[in-house]
Amino acid sequence: MAQRLHLVFGGELIDPTKTAFKDVDDIHVVGIFPDYDSAYNAWKAEAQRTVDNAHMRYFIAHLHRLRDEQAAASSTEELG
Repeated sequence: MAQRLHLVFGGELIDPTKTAFKDVDDIHVVGIFPDYDSAYNAWKAEAQRTVDNAHMRYFIAHLHRLRDEQAAASSTEELG
């Protein structure tokens, strides 16, 4: 079975209606998780911890999708 890795990260945004970080050097990397459920639980804990700051946002990145895209691109290049 393929791993479905997920990255949870967040930080303060310039504008709460957008997704640009105020300070990229200050992004909080919560961690990498082996499945969506554990990533969601980590995301939810951080989101609730920072709920009083409207500019703070946490995200879940599907690392397995990036890895799958890279593998597909490599396969296409080999065929071409």
